[in-house]
Amino acid sequence: MKSGEKRDQISLLEAMSIGIGGMVGGGIFAVLGLAVSLAKGGTPVAFAFAGLVTLLTAYSYTKMSLKYPDRGGTVKFINQGFGRGIFSGAMNNMLWLCYIIMLSLYASAFGSYAPNLFSITGNRTADFHIYASLIIVIATVINYYSIAVVGRIESWAVAIKLVILLGFIVLGVYGLFGNPNLSQLSMEHWESPVKLFAGGMVIFVAYEGFELIANASPDIKDPQRNVPRAYYGSVIFVIALYITIAVVTVGSLPFEKIKSAQDYVLAEAARPMLGQAGFTIITIAALISTFSAINASIYGGGQVNYEVAEDQELPAYFTDKWLHQPVGVGLTALLTLLVVNVLQLESISTAGSVGFLLIFGIVNLAAFRKAKDVDANRVITLAGAVLCAVATVILVGQQWQQNFVGVMVSAGIIAFCFLVEWGYRKTAKVK
Repeated sequence: MKSGEKRDQISLLEAMSIGIGGMVGGGIFAVLGLAVSLAKGGTPVAFAFAGLVTLLTAYSYTKMSLKYPDRGGTVKFINQGFGRGIFSGAMNNMLWLCYIIMLSLYASAFGSYAPNLFSITGNRTADFHIYASLIIVIATVINYYSIAVVGRIESWAVAIKLVILLGFIVLGVYGLFGNPNLSQLSMEHWESPVKLFAGGMVIFVAYEGFELIANASPDIKDPQRNVPRAYYGSVIFVIALYITIAVVTVGSLPFEKIKSAQDYVLAEAARPMLGQAGFTIITIAALISTFSAINASIYGGGQVNYEVAEDQELPAYFTDKWLHQPVGVGLTALLTLLVVNVLQLESISTAGSVGFLLIFGIVNLAAFRKAKDVDANRVITLAGAVLCAVATVILVGQQWQQNFVGVMVSAGIIAFCFLVEWGYRKTAKVK
């Protein structure tokens, strides 16, 4: 170790693992079937669209992370770009609620996959609610018991799920040769360009997670060299991973089968090559992935809540601790239990995608406004902001017809965040 180097510095590989682990945390298991139902044979293109938005946003995150390295990450960037006020406070509060939405998505995926291994009641709907609720409770208990245990679980889970997914890809690509369903990938089975783009935005939540690198940026070794590599390397790797998984899934199973197994389609896609053993292995991978994502995100959500309160954008109560953890950890878990047991998967996914598209658009805009300070290209940052805005409009327009509840939930979250921030600042007399 070099003289003066911190023992706890994060290497490039570790930083990339944070980004990859955040993105491949459970979202792909939850939304793959939904993506195919919306984009059909053009699902790989839909993932590519979402990946492009992510890559442009990663540029802004890179520049902001280098200039403002802070464990507050996104919260810090929004405050730097727009100052502390109602707008920034509302956006940062929405980030916390988006963590809750993501947790609900992961718990939903866990609840959908778990009954394939063991049914508790014999009723799939009842089993879903039991498993989804139970995994949130277990993860919350672990978070209160030891953050070190949470970190160890996440480290092992990232390695296990990537090995299994890469194995699935290798065997799946081999199994495509001679598979009659391969023709489903032809352009005649694609939805319209607008629907493809909308489909990509509905499942945009599968790319959420790369921004966790921002929270680790103060500890990354040789940041000028490694921060950009960590962002771009992890995002490009996951784009390639998701597109290939989409190709294998659409090319392996008929659309009817994908629709009937929409909530656990990745496991079903392993059957053609590996039979029941493949189905079971992917199911286990899904359970490990979603559990580790819930484990890490409960703490992450609590920390966001704490950071926002420290910046006086939420009442000081949220900087208090309960059992040595921020009170936001427990509150995050309770709200997740509510959401996962009330909303359907598509509504959860839509709300999460709208929320993160808005937040990422704001970060792009913050980088555009601070372009000179952060040494950013104004064209790229503005392109990221505009693309996020266009994506949000297209997503809302498409879902208005198909998933009105999801749109209303998204609108309600936005309105709630602004009202809470306005009310807090008025009553607490925060400037």
